[in-house]
Amino acid sequence: MSEHDIYSKIEQLVATEHKLRSQTEAGELDPVDEQAQLASIEHALDQCWDLLRQRRARLDAGQNPDEATANPVEQVEHYLQ
Repeated sequence: MSEHDIYSKIEQLVATEHKLRSQTEAGELDPVDEQAQLASIEHALDQCWDLLRQRRARLDAGQNPDEATANPVEQVEHYLQ
């Protein structure tokens, strides 16, 4: 996945997040459903940002950034901030 593809995916996920929030505010979506869907979106966003960091680290190290792969959610979610 190219950097451009990752940024496009991030934009798509953020747009979906905004749509969910708007639907909940308008009473069109149950808040419990919203929270479940938002959690899934947050996990996907964390994976995208992690993949971007990996690509940049590989590039800085003189390696091929295209060899970076998405880490599982379980791993990404347990990184120390």
